[in-house]
Amino acid sequence: MSTKSLSTNPASGAQSAQAQEQVVKSFSSSSSNLNNVEVDVDNNEVEEFNLTHYALTHFDGSPAVYVGTYGKYNSGSLRGVWLDLTTFADYDEFLAVCAYIHRDEADPEFMAQDFTDFPREWYTEGFMSEREFDLIQAYANLDDDEREAFEVYLSAFGSSRDDMSIFDNFREAYCGKWSNEEEYAEQLAEDCCMLEGAPEFLKSYFDYKAFARDLFIDDYYFDSGFVYRRM
Repeated sequence: MSTKSLSTNPASGAQSAQAQEQVVKSFSSSSSNLNNVEVDVDNNEVEEFNLTHYALTHFDGSPAVYVGTYGKYNSGSLRGVWLDLTTFADYDEFLAVCAYIHRDEADPEFMAQDFTDFPREWYTEGFMSEREFDLIQAYANLDDDEREAFEVYLSAFGSSRDDMSIFDNFREAYCGKWSNEEEYAEQLAEDCCMLEGAPEFLKSYFDYKAFARDLFIDDYYFDSGFVYRRM
């Protein structure tokens, strides 16, 4: 199993690939040891789960986090599990599975030590909120092209107060992928029949470059090939 980098200190750098592999080896989703976490405390209040259902089998585009705890981290251990966030029914189930993974701690303080395949804006080492969890699950339902366009939109127009309405706002604002601003302006002029009825020789004098410049001053936004209406 290939692994993402797991920071030895999330604020200051990453481990070697060999060290990462040692950290996650016994918790690989292909391993029979997923449900045999070494525990020092028998916590009878923790609900039991089959971790093979929730663990990330490989990096396939599914949003996921590597869940350890601050207690283990402060003791020099990055022991944890990569969890596929699309496999959970809700946030409560996610927390319950995290508690099961770290049932050797009476009151584990979960730590998201790494993440993959969801916007960085929604990642926090100090663990995600229910709002962020719901946003990530909704993001997972986008197709690959929509994900790329959404991430550009989020970077430009998102905020720390985003809720599920950001997906409706994105779909309303998104105008597709274009080579440049002028190409979109030409298509918009055609769609709006702006030059309908004009003699052909006059159409050649229309300044699409100037038209595009005016469009994208206030009404539209272009980034990385994507065009959005400013809402």
